[in-house]
Amino acid sequence: MAEAKRKARGGTLSVVPDGAPKPRLRGAVRVLVLSGPNLDRLGKREPEIYGKQTLAEIHDQIAAAAALRKAVVDCRQSNHEGALIDWIGMAAEDGFSGMLLNPGALTHTSYALYDALKGSSLPTVEVHLSNPDAREAFRKNSLVAPACVGRVAGFGAASYTLALTGLLDRLQGS
Repeated sequence: MAEAKRKARGGTLSVVPDGAPKPRLRGAVRVLVLSGPNLDRLGKREPEIYGKQTLAEIHDQIAAAAALRKAVVDCRQSNHEGALIDWIGMAAEDGFSGMLLNPGALTHTSYALYDALKGSSLPTVEVHLSNPDAREAFRKNSLVAPACVGRVAGFGAASYTLALTGLLDRLQGS
């Protein structure tokens, strides 16, 4: 994996891998990748469910996949619902063309995230490492799904790159 340069942004981490286009590259499709509560614990938290990769490693993979498509990603994580809502609300104004969102447990509880996504003009793909439909009953209901153009779940870390591929196909007219 490429060593990543990490910079603080909004109290969390934004990742730009070495050699990847910078997020403000002229003419590139820009995708905002948001991960919610507890995803900063990947690699340590229940690896039998969520895998052994860290979120930083997943961010590196997403950035590399985006670069192959002449796109760039800005990957962010927060344990705070309000930060996610603020980023979603500003995404279009910040020049993003679309979003990937792994809301974690907020998937099942947050009408505020649903409202933020509905208020956004950007296509968003819901992402999950595990398959919520194959888990506890409360995980079967996604409050954010109706505000998204698609959902990728159950493929571990690859869920993010699969979601990115689908979103970029949509944005780039492939």
